[in-house]
Amino acid sequence: MTQQVRAAVFRPDDDRLADAVELLDSLGATPVADPMLAVEPTGETPEDAEFVVLTSKTGVELLAADGWSPGEATLCCIGPTTAGAARDADWEVAHVPEEYTSAGLVEYLADDVAGATVEVARSDHGSQVLLDGLRDAGSDVHETVLYRLVRPEGSGGSAVMAADGDLDAALFTSSLTVEHFLDAAADRGIRDETIAGLNDAIVGAIGPPTRETAESHGIEVDIVPDEATFDALACDVVETAAPTYHE
Repeated sequence: MTQQVRAAVFRPDDDRLADAVELLDSLGATPVADPMLAVEPTGETPEDAEFVVLTSKTGVELLAADGWSPGEATLCCIGPTTAGAARDADWEVAHVPEEYTSAGLVEYLADDVAGATVEVARSDHGSQVLLDGLRDAGSDVHETVLYRLVRPEGSGGSAVMAADGDLDAALFTSSLTVEHFLDAAADRGIRDETIAGLNDAIVGAIGPPTRETAESHGIEVDIVPDEATFDALACDVVETAAPTYHE
């Protein structure tokens, strides 16, 4: 009998987690849902600017719920998920980079934003790479923190599973999910055991920044998908982990 891959997923406990669990189940894996991020809105909205940069679906949804819209500003989204949420809000999206990272967005926008005002609206854990890169490109940049990302109380069951050798795969979707996962392990006094357990499993990171964070803590990353989406990450990780089982 073939054993299913036990794959930990750390998305916020909303439709993103539900969709992730459904996808993993459809791929024949056993989802281990362990949210590592909870959203605390600040109530802030972007300042007026020629360009507005949004970096998450969460940010879009918070702004839409507040009745904000980009107006005459040129709207830029870091990737297709963010852009899709913006279009669902009936906002026109002008720019989506081919590489869905802060560095990719800077490279994509560099020529367009020179001499322009740029408003970056995102979480409190956004990469400094985006702000510095846009400023280096000659733009006048302002940042608005739309929400804070905190670790939910009680998270970390998957860290215990990893430490016990009961986790086959882990899917990290941001640097912060890595850090919160390890914080949860440290709170339980099993950080070293958890890292060792991960290194016996298949670890996926959604993009290079997440991989770099994981590796800086001694976690060996096996999978970084060509496309920085959860679907691509899940498919690649499950496909890689599945052959480790035999009937």
